[in-house]
Amino acid sequence: MRTIRVLLADDHAIVRAGIRNLVEEIPNIEVIAEVGDGPALLETLSNAKPDLLLVDLSMPEFDPIKSIRQICLENPTMKILVVSAYDDEPYVHGLLEAGVDGYHLKDQPLSDLKLAVSRIIAGERWVSSSLLPKLVGKKKQAPSVPVLTSRQRDILKLLQEGFDNQSIAIELSLSIKTIENHLTRIYRQLNVQSRLEAVRYINQHPAILGIVGQNFKEKKNNITPQTQEIAILVVEDNQRYLRQMQRMLARVYPQALLYEADSALSAQRLSQKIQPQLAFVDVVLGEDDGIRCARRIKAVSKETRIVMISAYPDREFRRLSMEAGAVAFLDKKDLDARSLKQVVEDMIE
Repeated sequence: MRTIRVLLADDHAIVRAGIRNLVEEIPNIEVIAEVGDGPALLETLSNAKPDLLLVDLSMPEFDPIKSIRQICLENPTMKILVVSAYDDEPYVHGLLEAGVDGYHLKDQPLSDLKLAVSRIIAGERWVSSSLLPKLVGKKKQAPSVPVLTSRQRDILKLLQEGFDNQSIAIELSLSIKTIENHLTRIYRQLNVQSRLEAVRYINQHPAILGIVGQNFKEKKNNITPQTQEIAILVVEDNQRYLRQMQRMLARVYPQALLYEADSALSAQRLSQKIQPQLAFVDVVLGEDDGIRCARRIKAVSKETRIVMISAYPDREFRRLSMEAGAVAFLDKKDLDARSLKQVVEDMIE
């Protein structure tokens, strides 16, 4: 059997390493190259001619649907598996229609990704099971207001007030590039194309700027936790998994006060303010990585016990996490309500 040549495209080296370790366990597979942005991907494709492309959607200088259409036209025999954190129905539909062979969500178990790669190589198609109800056999419902992070809500508030990107960056102490990346994600979640449409959406759906939390306890970040028994910080930029974690934590430890952050900087600032007893930190955080985030949290809140979580439980990630001050490293697929309760109780004790 001939060797299947695979190209990995993701702007996070730590994610590429985890995926590489996984796919190279499959017989007759060779990862021939790794790239981290759109131009490098197109250049490598023209030179390397892989059999399979594993591609993330949020790389710099990469317009997913437009670029995928171009790639499919220029590489008609190559298989494409999208590995993404985005589960927006229009986005998934658009990429499947553009010609990808599979769509896999990053928060799914590693074993599923391995199975996805094997199925795609065998000539089948793949869609993560959690996406199927959105794609088949469901009646259309009135669109719900998207769930946004506290950072995204802050940016939208400033956008509504007329701030430009540079002013927003100064106000939030972030780079313009970070603001642009946030806005790209926000526009995608709101299904809008411009600032004007985003502001119109805000005016039509004012609830989007509120604090989300019907099924779990949540507190605004500017109030210090002086009366609650324990403060738990969850640092995660995947909103679907963040809400899942918060719901489980509220169920297994209802007296906890839950906080959220989606970047190393916001986690550091929040930790300095609230001094959480426990923090769950994802290894991959948008433009950041959780290892750096753990160091920042420990620098301002030395007593915080940090538990690193990852969909890619690589040994090297574990070693780096321990060096950064974490007390545990857990595979996301193993975190159900029962195991989470045990983790919380062990960390508190």
